[in-house]
Amino acid sequence: MKSTSTTSKNNDRIVVPIIIGLSVLIPLAVALMFAMPDSMKVEIGFINTKSLPFFHAVLNGSTAVLLVTGVALIRKKKIKLHRVAMLTAFLLSAVFLISYVLTHISTPDAKFGGEGAVRYVYFFILITHIVLSIPVLPLAMFAIYRGWKGEIEKHKKIVRYTFPVWLYVAITGVLVYIFMAPYY
Repeated sequence: MKSTSTTSKNNDRIVVPIIIGLSVLIPLAVALMFAMPDSMKVEIGFINTKSLPFFHAVLNGSTAVLLVTGVALIRKKKIKLHRVAMLTAFLLSAVFLISYVLTHISTPDAKFGGEGAVRYVYFFILITHIVLSIPVLPLAMFAIYRGWKGEIEKHKKIVRYTFPVWLYVAITGVLVYIFMAPYY
């Protein structure tokens, strides 16, 4: 019979490379998607792509609410409800990513038309949102994995970084939509 430590290390040998691989491949795929010329965009007839930016804002806003709820629940020692909130936040983020990719491979990019100070504010929010969205995926996956395995100390260490970054990305995702809404 294998010890718990040996089983844990064996799981890590499988799961950690998967998390790292996804953490590299997904941002690269998204970056390549942005480089795709409009002439290569595909028609997705069954989706009303005009409504997707609002849908993305709803997903991001819901994720932010779930993240804050998850923190409140864990502070009250409601572990099962905390898990539900955090896994739901991750699921909504995954749905967002899939929908976001579908939108960008099928619709020409909208351009921000604001001028003056609002333009600088928008691009600051957009750039920080994009840059911080890259580490959210591995941070969230490692946090969930460590929590799921019951490695609470490792989980606590990683969520110190995961929570504020993920929350910032979720909130700024809504703000980007608000800034861009007149231009969709």
